[in-house]
Amino acid sequence: MNKYEFTGEKRDCFGHTLRRIRALIDIAASGVKAGDLGGWIESSYNLRQDGNAWVCDNAQVYGDALVCGDALVYGDALVYGDARVYGNAWVCGNARVYGDALVCGNARVYGDARVYGDALVYGDARVYGDAQVRSLKDYLTISPIGSRNDVVTFMKDRSGGIIATVGCFRGTIDEFAAAVKETHGDNVHAKSYELAIELAKLRMGDRGGEENRRTLLHRGLLSGEYCHAEVLPGTKAGRRAEVAGV
Repeated sequence: MNKYEFTGEKRDCFGHTLRRIRALIDIAASGVKAGDLGGWIESSYNLRQDGNAWVCDNAQVYGDALVCGDALVYGDALVYGDARVYGNAWVCGNARVYGDALVCGNARVYGDARVYGDALVYGDARVYGDAQVRSLKDYLTISPIGSRNDVVTFMKDRSGGIIATVGCFRGTIDEFAAAVKETHGDNVHAKSYELAIELAKLRMGDRGGEENRRTLLHRGLLSGEYCHAEVLPGTKAGRRAEVAGV
Protein backbone atom coordinates (compact mmCIF):
# COMPACT_ATOMS: atom_id res chain seq x y z
CA MET A 1 0.00 0.00 0.00
CA ASN A 2 1.22 3.47 -0.86
CA LYS A 3 1.83 5.73 2.11
CA TYR A 4 1.28 9.06 0.33
CA GLU A 5 -0.42 10.71 -2.61
CA PHE A 6 0.00 14.01 -4.42
CA THR A 7 -2.45 16.74 -3.47
CA GLY A 8 -2.40 18.55 -6.81
CA GLU A 9 -0.62 21.60 -5.35
CA LYS A 10 2.49 22.57 -7.28
CA ARG A 11 5.34 25.02 -6.91
CA ASP A 12 8.50 25.90 -8.79
CA CYS A 13 11.91 25.50 -7.19
CA PHE A 14 14.90 26.54 -9.29
CA GLY A 15 13.29 25.22 -12.45
CA HIS A 16 11.94 22.02 -10.85
CA THR A 17 8.20 21.53 -10.49
CA LEU A 18 7.51 20.21 -7.01
CA ARG A 19 4.28 18.62 -5.81
CA ARG A 20 2.91 18.49 -2.30
CA ILE A 21 2.21 15.14 -0.65
CA ARG A 22 -0.44 13.92 1.76
CA ALA A 23 -0.28 10.83 3.98
CA LEU A 24 -2.61 7.95 3.11
CA ILE A 25 -1.79 5.94 6.23
CA ASP A 26 -0.49 6.51 9.75
CA ILE A 27 3.30 6.46 9.97
CA ALA A 28 3.72 6.14 13.72
CA ALA A 29 7.53 6.19 13.66
CA SER A 30 7.44 9.62 12.02
CA GLY A 31 4.47 10.98 13.97
CA VAL A 32 2.33 11.18 10.85
CA LYS A 33 -1.42 10.57 10.69
CA ALA A 34 -3.42 9.64 7.61
CA GLY A 35 -4.56 12.86 5.96
CA ASP A 36 -1.62 14.95 7.20
CA LEU A 37 -0.10 17.23 4.61
CA GLY A 38 3.55 16.65 3.90
CA GLY A 39 6.26 18.62 2.19
CA TRP A 40 7.22 18.95 -1.46
CA ILE A 41 8.89 16.48 -3.81
CA GLU A 42 9.50 16.46 -7.54
CA SER A 43 8.50 12.84 -8.13
CA SER A 44 7.79 9.58 -6.32
CA TYR A 45 11.46 8.72 -6.85
CA ASN A 46 12.41 11.29 -4.20
CA LEU A 47 10.49 9.60 -1.36
CA ARG A 48 9.99 5.87 -1.26
CA GLN A 49 6.50 4.54 -0.68
CA ASP A 50 7.81 1.84 1.66
CA GLY A 51 9.47 2.43 5.04
CA ASN A 52 8.80 5.24 7.52
CA ALA A 53 10.64 8.04 5.76
CA TRP A 54 8.75 11.33 5.49
CA VAL A 55 9.08 14.84 4.09
CA CYS A 56 6.98 17.48 5.82
CA ASP A 57 6.47 21.18 6.61
CA ASN A 58 8.05 23.32 3.90
CA ALA A 59 10.87 20.89 3.14
CA GLN A 60 11.68 20.22 -0.52
CA VAL A 61 13.33 17.22 -2.16
CA TYR A 62 14.03 17.18 -5.89
CA GLY A 63 16.35 16.20 -8.70
CA ASP A 64 17.72 12.68 -8.19
CA ALA A 65 17.77 13.04 -4.40
CA LEU A 66 16.28 10.19 -2.37
CA VAL A 67 14.81 9.99 1.15
CA CYS A 68 14.14 6.49 2.44
CA GLY A 69 14.32 4.12 5.41
CA ASP A 70 13.22 5.94 8.59
CA ALA A 71 14.65 9.31 7.59
CA LEU A 72 12.91 12.66 8.17
CA VAL A 73 13.30 15.86 6.18
CA TYR A 74 11.36 18.80 7.57
CA GLY A 75 11.30 22.51 8.37
CA ASP A 76 12.66 24.53 5.45
CA ALA A 77 15.31 21.98 4.52
CA LEU A 78 16.33 21.30 0.92
CA VAL A 79 17.68 17.97 -0.34
CA TYR A 80 18.59 17.82 -4.02
CA GLY A 81 21.09 16.75 -6.65
CA ASP A 82 22.11 13.13 -6.09
CA ALA A 83 21.96 13.38 -2.30
CA ARG A 84 20.73 10.49 -0.15
CA VAL A 85 19.13 10.72 3.30
CA TYR A 86 18.34 7.37 4.89
CA GLY A 87 18.53 5.23 8.01
CA ASN A 88 17.29 7.23 11.02
CA ALA A 89 18.81 10.48 9.80
CA TRP A 90 17.11 13.88 10.12
CA VAL A 91 17.64 16.94 7.95
CA CYS A 92 15.76 20.01 9.15
CA GLY A 93 15.76 23.74 9.82
CA ASN A 94 17.38 25.66 6.95
CA ALA A 95 19.86 22.89 6.20
CA ARG A 96 20.89 22.03 2.66
CA VAL A 97 22.08 18.59 1.56
CA TYR A 98 23.05 18.27 -2.08
CA GLY A 99 25.57 17.08 -4.64
CA ASP A 100 26.58 13.46 -3.95
CA ALA A 101 26.27 13.86 -0.19
CA LEU A 102 25.02 11.00 2.00
CA VAL A 103 23.40 11.50 5.42
CA CYS A 104 22.54 8.30 7.24
CA GLY A 105 22.60 6.36 10.50
CA ASN A 106 21.42 8.53 13.40
CA ALA A 107 22.99 11.68 11.96
CA ARG A 108 21.31 15.07 12.37
CA VAL A 109 21.88 17.99 9.99
CA TYR A 110 20.11 21.21 10.94
CA GLY A 111 20.32 24.95 11.46
CA ASP A 112 22.02 26.62 8.48
CA ALA A 113 24.37 23.70 7.85
CA ARG A 114 25.47 22.78 4.34
CA VAL A 115 26.44 19.20 3.46
CA TYR A 116 27.46 18.68 -0.14
CA GLY A 117 30.03 17.35 -2.59
CA ASP A 118 31.13 13.84 -1.65
CA ALA A 119 30.44 14.35 2.04
CA LEU A 120 29.30 11.40 4.15
CA VAL A 121 27.68 12.23 7.51
CA TYR A 122 26.67 9.20 9.52
CA GLY A 123 26.67 7.47 12.90
CA ASP A 124 25.67 9.85 15.71
CA ALA A 125 27.07 12.97 14.03
CA ARG A 126 25.47 16.35 14.69
CA VAL A 127 26.17 18.92 11.97
CA TYR A 128 24.52 22.28 12.53
CA GLY A 129 24.88 26.03 12.90
CA ASP A 130 26.95 27.44 10.04
CA ALA A 131 28.81 24.18 9.46
CA GLN A 132 29.94 23.51 5.91
CA VAL A 133 30.81 19.90 5.10
CA ARG A 134 31.81 19.08 1.55
CA SER A 135 34.05 16.06 2.03
CA LEU A 136 34.94 13.43 4.62
CA LYS A 137 37.78 15.64 5.82
CA ASP A 138 35.43 18.44 6.83
CA TYR A 139 34.01 16.67 9.86
CA LEU A 140 34.91 14.06 12.44
CA THR A 141 32.85 12.24 15.05
CA ILE A 142 34.39 10.35 17.98
CA SER A 143 32.48 8.32 20.55
CA PRO A 144 32.14 7.24 23.27
CA ILE A 145 34.24 9.88 25.00
CA GLY A 146 34.31 11.85 28.22
CA SER A 147 32.72 11.33 31.62
CA ARG A 148 29.26 10.79 30.07
CA ASN A 149 30.37 8.52 27.20
CA ASP A 150 29.26 11.30 24.87
CA VAL A 151 29.72 12.03 21.16
CA VAL A 152 32.05 14.84 20.09
CA THR A 153 31.73 16.22 16.57
CA PHE A 154 34.26 18.51 14.90
CA MET A 155 33.27 20.28 11.69
CA LYS A 156 34.40 23.04 9.38
CA ASP A 157 32.48 26.31 9.37
CA ARG A 158 32.10 28.63 6.41
CA SER A 159 35.23 30.58 7.30
CA GLY A 160 37.33 27.40 7.27
CA GLY A 161 37.65 27.25 11.05
CA ILE A 162 36.87 24.18 13.16
CA ILE A 163 33.78 23.99 15.38
CA ALA A 164 33.42 21.45 18.19
CA THR A 165 30.12 20.21 19.59
CA VAL A 166 29.46 17.83 22.48
CA GLY A 167 26.46 17.73 24.79
CA CYS A 168 25.30 21.34 25.26
CA PHE A 169 28.66 22.80 24.21
CA ARG A 170 29.25 24.41 20.84
CA GLY A 171 32.21 26.62 20.05
CA THR A 172 35.53 26.91 18.24
CA ILE A 173 38.09 24.19 18.73
CA ASP A 174 40.18 26.56 20.90
CA GLU A 175 37.15 27.40 23.06
CA PHE A 176 36.50 23.68 23.39
CA ALA A 177 40.09 23.05 24.51
CA ALA A 178 39.74 25.77 27.15
CA ALA A 179 36.41 24.35 28.36
CA VAL A 180 37.92 20.87 28.65
CA LYS A 181 40.80 22.24 30.73
CA GLU A 182 38.43 24.15 33.00
CA THR A 183 36.05 21.21 33.48
CA HIS A 184 38.42 18.25 33.63
CA GLY A 185 41.79 19.68 34.56
CA ASP A 186 44.37 17.00 33.85
CA ASN A 187 42.26 13.87 34.40
CA VAL A 188 41.75 10.97 32.01
CA HIS A 189 38.76 12.63 30.34
CA ALA A 190 40.81 15.73 29.63
CA LYS A 191 43.53 13.59 28.05
CA SER A 192 40.93 11.82 25.85
CA TYR A 193 39.50 15.12 24.65
CA GLU A 194 42.98 16.53 24.03
CA LEU A 195 43.77 13.56 21.79
CA ALA A 196 40.48 14.10 19.96
CA ILE A 197 41.37 17.76 19.42
CA GLU A 198 44.78 16.82 18.04
CA LEU A 199 43.22 14.29 15.68
CA ALA A 200 40.62 16.82 14.48
CA LYS A 201 43.30 19.42 13.74
CA LEU A 202 45.38 16.90 11.84
CA ARG A 203 42.47 15.52 9.85
CA MET A 204 40.93 18.88 9.03
CA GLY A 205 44.03 20.73 7.97
CA ASP A 206 45.34 22.59 11.00
CA ARG A 207 48.76 23.97 10.08
CA GLY A 208 50.34 23.23 13.41
CA GLY A 209 49.87 19.63 12.41
CA GLU A 210 53.30 17.99 12.08
CA GLU A 211 53.76 17.77 15.84
CA ASN A 212 50.16 16.52 16.11
CA ARG A 213 50.84 13.91 13.44
CA ARG A 214 53.91 12.54 15.23
CA THR A 215 52.03 12.47 18.54
CA LEU A 216 49.08 10.60 17.07
CA LEU A 217 51.29 8.13 15.20
CA HIS A 218 53.17 7.44 18.41
CA ARG A 219 49.90 6.84 20.28
CA GLY A 220 48.45 4.70 17.49
CA LEU A 221 45.43 6.89 16.79
CA LEU A 222 45.78 7.25 13.02
CA SER A 223 44.33 3.82 12.30
CA GLY A 224 40.78 5.15 12.71
CA GLU A 225 39.86 2.65 15.43
CA TYR A 226 38.40 5.42 17.58
CA CYS A 227 37.05 7.43 14.69
CA HIS A 228 33.49 6.87 13.48
CA ALA A 229 33.95 9.25 10.57
CA GLU A 230 36.64 7.39 8.70
CA VAL A 231 36.31 6.86 4.97
CA LEU A 232 34.00 4.03 3.96
CA PRO A 233 35.30 1.81 1.17
CA GLY A 234 34.35 2.48 -2.41
CA THR A 235 34.29 5.12 -5.09
CA LYS A 236 31.24 7.18 -5.97
CA ALA A 237 29.92 4.23 -7.98
CA GLY A 238 30.59 1.92 -5.07
CA ARG A 239 28.76 4.22 -2.69
CA ARG A 240 25.80 4.30 -5.04
CA ALA A 241 25.74 0.49 -5.04
CA GLU A 242 25.73 0.47 -1.22
CA VAL A 243 22.86 2.94 -1.07
CA ALA A 244 20.85 1.01 -3.66
CA GLY A 245 20.61 -1.85 -1.23
CA VAL A 246 19.08 0.24 1.53
